[in-house]
Formats: sequence, structure tokens, C-alpha cells
Amino acid sequence: MSDDTNRPKDDQPEDGQNVTEQLSRAIGERYLTYALSTIMNRALPDARDGLKPVHRRILFAMRELRLSSGGAFRKSAKISGDVMGNYHPHGDGAIYDAMARLAQPFVMRYPLVDGQGNFGNIDGDNPAASRYTEARLTAAAEALMEGLAENAVDFRPNYDGTLEEPVVLPAAFPNLLCNGASGIAVGMATNIPPHNLHEIVDACLHLIKSPDARDETLVSIVPGPDFPTGGVLVETRDVIAEAYRTGRGSLRLRARWAVEDLGRGQWQIVVTEIPYQVQKSKLIERLAELIQLKKVPILADVRDESAEDVRIVLEPRTRAVDADQLMAALFRVSDLEVRFGLNMNVLIDGRVPKVCSLKEVLRAFLDHRRDVLLRRSNHRLDKIAARLEVLEGYMIAFLNLDRVIEIIRYEDDPKGVMMAEFGLSDVQVEAILNMRLRALRRLEEIELKAEHAALTEERAALQAMLADEGAQWARIAEQLREVRGQFGKSAPGGQRRTEISEAGEVAPIDMDSMIEREPVTVILSKMGWIRAMKGHQPLDAELKFRDGDGPFMAFHAETTDKLMILGANGRFYTLPANNLPGGRGMGEPLRLMVDLPNDAAVIDMFAWRDGVKYLVASRAGDGFIVNSADILAQTRSGKQILNGEALLCRVISGDHLAVVGDNRKLLIFPLDELPEMVRGKGVRLQKFKDGGLADAACITLAQGLSWRDPAGRTRTETDLSEWLGKRATAGRMAPRGFPRDNKFN
Repeated sequence: MSDDTNRPKDDQPEDGQNVTEQLSRAIGERYLTYALSTIMNRALPDARDGLKPVHRRILFAMRELRLSSGGAFRKSAKISGDVMGNYHPHGDGAIYDAMARLAQPFVMRYPLVDGQGNFGNIDGDNPAASRYTEARLTAAAEALMEGLAENAVDFRPNYDGTLEEPVVLPAAFPNLLCNGASGIAVGMATNIPPHNLHEIVDACLHLIKSPDARDETLVSIVPGPDFPTGGVLVETRDVIAEAYRTGRGSLRLRARWAVEDLGRGQWQIVVTEIPYQVQKSKLIERLAELIQLKKVPILADVRDESAEDVRIVLEPRTRAVDADQLMAALFRVSDLEVRFGLNMNVLIDGRVPKVCSLKEVLRAFLDHRRDVLLRRSNHRLDKIAARLEVLEGYMIAFLNLDRVIEIIRYEDDPKGVMMAEFGLSDVQVEAILNMRLRALRRLEEIELKAEHAALTEERAALQAMLADEGAQWARIAEQLREVRGQFGKSAPGGQRRTEISEAGEVAPIDMDSMIEREPVTVILSKMGWIRAMKGHQPLDAELKFRDGDGPFMAFHAETTDKLMILGANGRFYTLPANNLPGGRGMGEPLRLMVDLPNDAAVIDMFAWRDGVKYLVASRAGDGFIVNSADILAQTRSGKQILNGEALLCRVISGDHLAVVGDNRKLLIFPLDELPEMVRGKGVRLQKFKDGGLADAACITLAQGLSWRDPAGRTRTETDLSEWLGKRATAGRMAPRGFPRDNKFN
């Protein structure tokens, strides 16, 4: 397609006409616009106040509604409606959800909204509808907006240009680190954990004192995140320090638990704190599922006894169980331990996304606080100058009070006369003319002089501070100490909640030894449905199957066995026998338990035994011997052993191998001619002109070769010299009476 920029000027389309441009350029420009909008206006927080636009607009709208921390509550519907109508033209549901999150004490380390009503809980329940809840600002939110009326930050027009909103909040404390943030943009994401305000302010004060402070020093002041739900951070100091230095890392967070003695040797485990952002109800469901599936057999029961606090009771199966081993097992398979992916990707100056270190985030906040201090100071100087001008006019009026009264009473233009006679400005004359008679008393004159002296002194102090950078940082440090006193360790809820310690070494528990050993009969149907019946049932017993389905294979095993499944794709899959569904129903699809492709049939299934060797062979006639230890798979996706289309798997026994092809030619050769391998294609077993391998069997040469004839009788050929040969030769026609399907059994 043609490009508009290459058109002659006369060919440019007029208004209302279609424009032709390259599809790649059109999509690229629009996608880039969308990506930038997502990054800057939705997903990433500002490093200065730690807020995204929606949160900033919610707090500002609540301030405009005068919902102070000590005032009355207002309906959440009114708040979200004002935010939507005035500043954030998006869905009110999304706005309310964002506001509810700011009020949840299990999400926010220092909540910015004080909610009244049902704002959700740690179980994962949603807040009540906005018409049922009420809210107001918290003291922490007011600290973030302190100075908005003093030109502390820039304002910009709202979406329709009728109002103005702040570009960023003044932020009296480092909200980005104190409350954390998370978001997914286009091509980037952020995930910042909450921290303890006292520790973060201490780090800021150290950075003011030593601008070139090392990352290690800052980590000694801020040892790690401080989550609102508590828990135990089990990471080494080196891992945490590296995460803070690079801005990226992965931190392990565990639930806090203790052993509760019940007397008479009985005990139970009580979990009192769960990891951050883990829903308690889903955690309970997962623990109950582990008990039902017997994946942690040493766990007998789980109960949720929580009220306002968290109390999850875990009962061991026997009192001989080691509590540390039980919890170590649960940490591996449940959300009692999670990984928090730290990714401090933020907007620097509200424009540039960057993955920052701890020091860079603190530096961005401090630079912002200095800018706020300078702007507020200059604003105050302007206010002082305006007030001093008025006060000086008042004082001139008091010194010439009789003349001023005379001018006001008798002159037609008192304003002009006073300006000419006393050298007053327009502002001063207006103030004098608007003065009330009661202000002419003698005491008022004394108060004016005192106010003038105080403002003059304040102006001198502000001018001295603006001229000295050291004094500016001293003032910022003083403000931070005030915030620390208000929200730090001495304030309610200001103490550190998350404990930081290294994970202790716990001997791994052998789960297999905890499974009750019981006999089972494993049934696999033709359509791949598997089940386990209790006890060793007759293998030829009649069973019920789904319509169109039927028996495929059955064998005896025990609940402690590992079942090995060989797929036609040459992969071995491992399935614990105790995980099989019971035999009362029709079973469950095997392919839901292991990642066996739909186009790969099940070739064989058997109970794994240690020290056993197997022959694996492909349909093309290649094979090798593999040890049982090498076929165990650790994941659902299985373990690739045989390259090629698998045909069979046989236990190695005897001293010779008999193979028969589709061409009915039989070959017998010593087993020691086969290599033992871990994985591969193997070696040629038999030479074929047409077709491929049909079957193989391990035999003892002295006992001969046996098979079943069409009548069901067992026949044995003891003289096998005619079919003996070297591996990979063609062999000779099978003996008379050999089955027509070319199978030994």
C-alpha cells in the first residue's frame, strides 16, 4: 500500500476522505500509543508518591469531599461516583475495587482509606456493594496530601478540562516502599512488597546524612519487607541484599506456626499468620485436598478456627510425627510457603519506567521531598510578602489615624488621596478601606506590630534555608522524624510484623514410608480410564465399563507402588498407586494424571521394582536394555527413554532373546549382545525386508521356547538350533503351529 508522506501535495486527501497508509505503520503507532498509556497511566506507580493515577484520584476526590480522618464517613458510591465523574472516566466498579483495596489492612501495610462496613476479608470474600459501605481518609493519606494547597506540586486539567488534579502528591513518607505496589503493563510489570515505615524513614535519614551510602548499609537498616499479614521471610541476607541492589529477586515467605500441647502426649500445629496475598479459604481447601488424596499421609485433619485473627489447626496422624518434618512437607506442596517475586519497576519523575534499586527509589523520594520543600517555602514567602504589605499599610494608617479618618469622611476619592499622600499601594489602601471600626482600638495596633515582627523573622528564616542546601536537608530530616513519630514503632501497628530468619535444615521425610500398604488391583480400560480396586481381585473377573469401552490390562499391585506407563512416544511416566481413584466408579482418564499426548497409545503398564532390567524395543526393530532406576520420571511430562515408536517392554530374564517379525521369521540370539543404555534408539534386533518387529520374549535356551496354539494349548520347542543366530540377522520361518498373530503369549 502507498504511504501518505510520499504523495504529491495535490494528492493529499481533504477532510472527510479516506487516508491510505501502511498497515504495519498504522498498527505500530496505535499499539505504541496504547502501550505508553498503559505504562504511564495505569499499571506502574510513580516513584515519588508510590501511587497509580486511579489511587491518586481517589484520595484527591476524598480530600475535595472533606472526608478527613477525624470527620464523618461518606457512602462509597458517592466517592466512586465523584472520582468517575470528575477525574477518572472509567467503570465505577473498578474504581470501587481500587478504593476497597486501599482500605484492606491485610493488603495495605498502612491503609490509606478508613472503611466502615464489609470491605472484604483475608478469606478472599469480595467487599459489599458500594451502596452499603462508607469510607473516609486515614491520617496516612492526609500525610501524603499535606501541602497540596501550598503549591507543593503541579496540577493539570482533568479529562474534560473543567477541573484540575495533582500530577503527583507531596508524599510526606515513602509510600511506594511502605505500602508496596503491583501491576502488569505492556512488556513490563512491577511487584514491590510493603516495608516497615520506621525502617524506611531511618534509611532516608541515613541517605540524607551520607548521600553516597552503600547498598549493604541500607540493607542493614532495612533488613527486608514487612508484610501486613506477618509471616516469616526465610531468605539469607545475601539474597535480600542482591534483590535490593538489582531491583529484582525472589523471596520465600512462610506462614508462622507453633506447636500447641494438648496434654497426655498429644499435640497439634496452629498457624497464626499466613503468607501475603494468600487467600485463607483457598489455603484450607488445598490442605483438605492433600488429606483426601493422601499426598501428605502424616497429616490427619485441618480445621479453620479463625475469628478476627488467623488460627488454622493442623492435626498429625500420630504423635510420633515430627512437627518440623510435617511443616516442611506442607511448605513444599501448599501455599503455606510462597515466593514473592520482587520487581521494583517504577516511573521516575512520572515519565521514565526503570527497574530501580532500593537506594534509587529512596533517592527519587528524597529529591521529590526537596522539590516539595522549595515550592512550599516559596509559596509561603509569597504569602508572607503579601501579608507584610498589608500590615505595613495598617501601621501607616494607625500612625496617621485622624488624617485617614478625615480623608475617608470628606474626600470624594479617598483611595487616590491616600495613595498620593502616604505613598500606599493599591492593595494597602483597599485593606485600609475595608478595615472595620473595631480594629481601630489600641490593642489591635500592638498585635499588628507583633505579627509584623513574627512574619519578618519567619521570612528571614525561610530565605536563609532556601540559600543553604544543608539547611534544606535538615528540614526534610526533621519532617521525616515527625512522620516516623506519627506512624513508626511507637504508634499502634507500627512494630515490624514479618520475622526474617534463614530456613532451618530439616531432614526430608520419606512420604512413601507413610503410605498405608494395602493390596490393590489396577484396571486400565481400552479408552484409557484407570482405577484401583481394593484387594487382589481375580484378573479375569467381569467388570463394568463405559459404553463402548472394555478391559485393556489388569495387574496386582500395592498402594506403596509406583506405576510405570510406557507410551507409544517412547516416554515412561510415573504414577503413585495411592493416587488412583477407587474402584467403585468407572475411574478417571489416565491422560489427566500424566501428560500423555492424545496420539500416543499406552504400550505397557507395570509396578516399578528396584534392580530390575527391561528390554524396550521400537516397531522398527531397534531396542536396548534399560535399568529400572533410569526410567523413573519426576514430572507429569514423563521421561524420554526410547527414540522412535515404542512397541513393547519386557522384563529381562533368562539368557537369550527371541524376536519375531511381521514376516513370521523367528530369530534367537544371546542377551549379552544387547547394550545397556539410559536413552537412545538402540541397536538393530532383527533384519527385515518388509514390515517390522512383531514381538519379543526373553527365554532360557535350555528350557526351550513356549507359546499357545490357536486351540489354547501350550506348545514347547526344545531344539532351537535352527533359529539361533547373530543379532540383526533375518532369522528363519517360525515353527509349525506358531500363532498367526505372531505373538508369543
